[in-house]
Amino acid sequence: MIVKNEEKVLERVLKCAARICDELIVVDTGSTDKTVEIARKYSEKVRFFEWIDDFSAARNYSFSQAVMDYILWLDADDVLTEENIGKFASLKESLQPATDIVMMKYETAFDGAGRPTFSYYRERLLRRAHGFVWQDPVHEVIVPAGKIVYSDIAVQHRKTGGGLPGRNLAIYEKMIRSGRTLSPRQRFYYARELMYADEKQNAIREFRAFLQLKDAWVENKISACLDLSKCLLEAGDREDALAALLQSFIYDAPRAEILCAIGKFLTNEGKYKQAAYWYRSALSCDKSANRQNFTSPDCYDFIPYLQLCVCHDRMGDRVGAELWNRKAGKIKPKDPAYLYNVKYFKGLKQK
Repeated sequence: MIVKNEEKVLERVLKCAARICDELIVVDTGSTDKTVEIARKYSEKVRFFEWIDDFSAARNYSFSQAVMDYILWLDADDVLTEENIGKFASLKESLQPATDIVMMKYETAFDGAGRPTFSYYRERLLRRAHGFVWQDPVHEVIVPAGKIVYSDIAVQHRKTGGGLPGRNLAIYEKMIRSGRTLSPRQRFYYARELMYADEKQNAIREFRAFLQLKDAWVENKISACLDLSKCLLEAGDREDALAALLQSFIYDAPRAEILCAIGKFLTNEGKYKQAAYWYRSALSCDKSANRQNFTSPDCYDFIPYLQLCVCHDRMGDRVGAELWNRKAGKIKPKDPAYLYNVKYFKGLKQK
């Protein structure tokens, strides 16, 4: 782990890690709170690394301190549920020694009931002898190589604060000022940081430039289409916003996330029949078909069901609308939107 001023969450993740790891290494990059004190309660290997605006440099230093066969990396605001701790213990017993990387789900957003609404696979457990190296100063990554195994173990990113706004953007702009040419992946994340900083016009420019690159990763291109569309909508350019979503079809088979976004666009336009078509199309997508992509699980069932309820209601088909709402309720029976619809339909019957 690499940490800085994480006293609010550090003990939570170290309690998880202590149950599954044979060695805990915490590298502090300049804390001024009780982070180091908490880390020393769980590990004798607390190290220090001078922060140089480079996450990869810090993580590579942390990896250099490891001596066990495999290295698991975690962030301070990560957590493993009891179920996933159990799965991890089983993995340690069954893992084949020729395995170089174990990919695990990273769940980063959740609904009111705590169920994941956004996830993707990350290189989580790595064979030390392979010599993997972290790349990129921000949004750092290890390029998967060798024998790769996909696991159903999930690490949850349970952020408790707002982070440091503008930190990642500042690192990218420092890179640009120094004359460095951003790689396609860096260009994508730079555009995203501009979007997060509410620099919408600059973000639109960068997303469009990124989508012109021939060697960019398909999954990043599809995500860029979704992000570009959001920026264009906020800028009031509705026609180009829809075009950005449709552009994603150039790169791969339609994803439910894109289809739901098109459905939402058409719903807002009052085109309920057309919107229903795209929501039904989203239901035909297989979220397990591509383990490389960023996944919003609700786009494959709950959101289309709920929105088909809205579309059929607006088209005057109350029977169909209630049917779609019941389907949504089977997935999330306590969801406020589903319960609101139940009350709405009950009121109509009483009238």
